[in-house]
Amino acid sequence: MRHIVIATGNPDKFREIKAILSDLPVDFVSLKGISLPEETGKRLTENAIKKAEAVAKLTNKVSIADDTGLEVDALNGLPGVYSARFAGPNGSYKANRKKLLKLLNSYPLEQRKAKFRCVVAVTGIFGEPTRVFEGKIDGYITKEEKGTSGFGYDSIFLIPEIGKTFAEIPTSLKNQISHRTLALLKLKEYLKNKYLNA
Repeated sequence: MRHIVIATGNPDKFREIKAILSDLPVDFVSLKGISLPEETGKRLTENAIKKAEAVAKLTNKVSIADDTGLEVDALNGLPGVYSARFAGPNGSYKANRKKLLKLLNSYPLEQRKAKFRCVVAVTGIFGEPTRVFEGKIDGYITKEEKGTSGFGYDSIFLIPEIGKTFAEIPTSLKNQISHRTLALLKLKEYLKNKYLNA
């Protein structure tokens, strides 16, 4: 069986990526004590590539990494690349949500447009260059938290077509429609063609 390292220190993200790719004949490996490089890139793509390439070099295994950002139109795209540390380097999911809701406090719903973007990088496949895949979903930031599922900003990100936040829908549904899923489905096809059938 093939092995792929999921280059993240976030257990929630590891579980989600593994679940979305669960139908592949792959043993997904966690970092197991390997430290990731600091996310110093100005773009999601830079950070995803940096993490994937660093882990592939250390492990000599195919590695995938993602960087995901919530971009709010009214805040000129913030928190964007700083989404995970919006409330500070030691901030929590809750602190990040609280800061964002406070910044948008005076905005009506129609002015709270946002998008989740996920960039996934994969490297270490038979000399192939590092490849990048992107997924995006549009929505709105709610006035208050709704739902208890998911993680990160899920409880304040409203999906208009469903009328609920990511945190209000089953994980199985989220893993069919999310930004991360859209990026990983593209990655999945690439893995099938370049890695799993080789």
